[in-house]
Amino acid sequence: MKAINSVMKSQGFNIGINQGKVAGAGVIDHIHIHLVPRWQGDTNFMPILTDTKLISEALSETYDKIKQGLKKLDNP
Repeated sequence: MKAINSVMKSQGFNIGINQGKVAGAGVIDHIHIHLVPRWQGDTNFMPILTDTKLISEALSETYDKIKQGLKKLDNP
């Protein structure tokens, strides 16, 4: 969260945990966490129907930003 905040200036987060095969993890005894940065006025869970407003960004660009934020944590 610190790395994301340092480069994306998020104002909050949605955090979700998937544990076990039937919970979406796909593998027995596996756990993973979803960390979704949020900003005032963004759309909540991106409605599928009309009037969806998103700011799109290539996944590789987001990866590069988070990687930069992680480097800042290692070298303040």
